[in-house]
Amino acid sequence: MTARGTFLTFEGIDGSGKSTQARLLAEHLRHHGREVVLTREPGGSDGAEEIRSLVLQGDPDRWSAETEILLFTAARRDHLERTIEPALAEGKVVICDRFADSTRMYQGLSRGDLRGMVDQLHNLMIGREPDLTLLIDMDPETGLSRAKGRQGAEERFEDFGLDLQQRMRGGFLGLAEEFSDRFRVINGNRDMDSVARDVTDIVMTSLP
Repeated sequence: MTARGTFLTFEGIDGSGKSTQARLLAEHLRHHGREVVLTREPGGSDGAEEIRSLVLQGDPDRWSAETEILLFTAARRDHLERTIEPALAEGKVVICDRFADSTRMYQGLSRGDLRGMVDQLHNLMIGREPDLTLLIDMDPETGLSRAKGRQGAEERFEDFGLDLQQRMRGGFLGLAEEFSDRFRVINGNRDMDSVARDVTDIVMTSLP
C-alpha cells in the first residue's frame, strides 16, 4: 500500500454488482472514520464524464477498438490528474469502479488482440496500478441479464451480447493470475450482503 493514500478498484463483467459493492465499501469505510473518494471510469472528472457519454452510448460499432483505447486513455488521464492523484496526496482512500484492467479486457480483447497497445499507452500516459483490485466474479449469463434489466442509456457494451461477457470473464480471471499481488477474486454469485462481507474483510485487513 502507498504511504499517502490507498487506491482500490473494482472490476468485473457487466452486471456483476461491482458498482453496488464499491458504494457499500465506501459507506463502511466512512463509518469507520476514513476519508473516501468514490469514483468511476470512464468518468470521475468533468472531462472524463464527457468522454463517458461518447463511449458508452450509441451503436456497438460506433467506434473501432483502437479509437476506444485512445478515448478511454484520455478519460483516464484526466481522471488521474484531477481526481485520483489529488485525493491520494491528501491521504484519502480512493475507490474506483473500473480502471485500466477494464480497458485491458474490453478494448484489448474484445475485437482482436490489442492488449499490447493498451499496455503501451497505459505505461506512457497513466503509469499507475491500483494498490488492491477486487474482482467480482459472476456467471456471464446472469450478469448480462442483470445489466440489460437496468434499461439505461449506457448499454453499448452489453449490446455486444453474451459471447463478449463470457470472454471478458475469462480474461478478468486471467488478469487476476497475472497480477496476483493486487487482485482478490470474490464470488459474486451470491446475495449482496455475503459479497459485501467478503469485500469488507479483505479491504480492512489490507488497509494500512
